[in-house]
Amino acid sequence: MARRRKRKSRRRQEGRRILEHVPQYSIESGEDKPVTAARKFIQAEGILPPALLLVKRNEHTTDRYFWAEKGLFGAQYVEENHFLFPSLRVLESGSVPEPLALASR
Repeated sequence: MARRRKRKSRRRQEGRRILEHVPQYSIESGEDKPVTAARKFIQAEGILPPALLLVKRNEHTTDRYFWAEKGLFGAQYVEENHFLFPSLRVLESGSVPEPLALASR
């Protein structure tokens, strides 16, 4: 039986493209839960928002978190709702090249 391909959300794809321009930090959770490890890392390093944290839980699983002005969010939620985050709106408008005005003689 043929397998159907999962539909990709345009809004989520756009959010993923925007998140590519945000600084990323990779850490390991160690003994802590992934979100606790992310919070401790942010506190220890003094990371300013926006930032994307990749927390390795074990050899197979990596959790993704987005550090925003309002707190720590799951990266998938941010991809789907990127328009709710003011720090990503700046990146969104800056990443789209504006057309140049050409002067005619």
